[in-house]
Amino acid sequence: MRLSGEDLAALNVLIESLDADGYLADPLDEIAERLAEMLELDDADAREALADRLQCALRWLQSLEPTGVGARSLSECLQLQLQAMAPSEARRVALAVCAQHLELLARRDMKKLTAATGASEELLREAQALIKGCEPKPGRPFAAAEANIVVPDVVVQRSGRGFKVLLNPDVMPKLRINDLYAQAIRGQRNGSAGGLSGRLQEARWFMKNIQQRFDTILRVSKAIVERQKNFFSHGAIAMKPLVLREIADELGLHESTISRVTTAKYMATPHGTFELKYFFGSSLNTEAGGNASSTAVRALIQQLVAAEDANKPLSDSQLSQMLEEQGIQVARRTVAKYREALKIAPASLRRTM
Repeated sequence: MRLSGEDLAALNVLIESLDADGYLADPLDEIAERLAEMLELDDADAREALADRLQCALRWLQSLEPTGVGARSLSECLQLQLQAMAPSEARRVALAVCAQHLELLARRDMKKLTAATGASEELLREAQALIKGCEPKPGRPFAAAEANIVVPDVVVQRSGRGFKVLLNPDVMPKLRINDLYAQAIRGQRNGSAGGLSGRLQEARWFMKNIQQRFDTILRVSKAIVERQKNFFSHGAIAMKPLVLREIADELGLHESTISRVTTAKYMATPHGTFELKYFFGSSLNTEAGGNASSTAVRALIQQLVAAEDANKPLSDSQLSQMLEEQGIQVARRTVAKYREALKIAPASLRRTM
C-alpha cells in the first residue's frame, strides 16, 4: 500500500489491536481515545482528525487478506467475505441474512427466514451454502496452535491372539545414585559423614518408590486390559461396565490408590490414546438382565447420529427408543446428557435447512 507515514501508523495500530481470531478486539472509539491520550492530544479537532484517520485505516485493514480480518462482529466478518464473492442472487440473500437474520439461520428457522427475506427455500439453501463456506475466524490459520501432546505411560500391543502391556520407557525418569559420592559417604567412619548417610538412604528410597509407582501403573493397566479385552478387539462399542473397586479388590490395593494411578495417566491402544479412567464406566440395565457400559452406550449413540437422515435428525426420545429396541434401557434425559458430553447438537440444530 502506498500510504503516508500517519496512515501507515494508524493501520499498524489497528493491526496490533486484532485478537487471535482476526477481529478488532476493542471499539474504534476506544482505540482512538487511548491513542489520543498517548499522543497527548487535547485539541478537539485533532482528536476528531485522529478518529477519522482510524476509520479510514479500518477500511484499508478490512481490504487485506485474509478476507474478513478486522471485523468487529461475526455478522461483519461474514459480510466482508460474501462481498468478495461474485455477485449473484444467492449472495444478495446471504448478505441480507448475515446483516439481520443470523439468529434465525442458527435456529434453522426456514419459515421465518423465508418470510423475512422473501426468498424461496431453494435460494435460501444456496445462500446458506455460501455462508457455510466462509471462515468465521479469519485469524485461526495464523494463530499459534497450543501443543497438547499426550505421551502415554503404557503401550498396549497386539500379541498373537491377545495383547501385551508395556511401560513406555520414555516417561520413566532415568535416576541413579552417583557411585563416586556413594562410595565417599560409605568410606567415612565414626559418623564423620554426618547427615549424608541419611540422605543417601533417602535417595535410595525415593528411587524405589518411583519404581513401585510404575509397577503399580503396569499392574493396574494389565488388569484393565484383561477386563476390557472386547474394547481392544472391537472398539468403544464393546466396552464393559467397570468400577475402581473391582480392580482394587483384584490387586489387593485401596480404591483411592487405583483412582490416583488412573488419573492423568494414559494408555496407547490400537484404537487411540486414552486416559486410564476412560476404561471405567457405570452400568446400564439390559432386557437380557445383563449390564451395558455407559461408554459403550455413548459410542452407540454416536453411531446412530452419524447414520441419521440429515433432513430428519433423531430426537433424544427417538434415540432412547432405538436403544431400548436393542435391549438397552436408557431414559431420554440420560441420552441428552450423553449427547451433550459427546458435543452433539440437539436434533433441531442438526437438521439440514
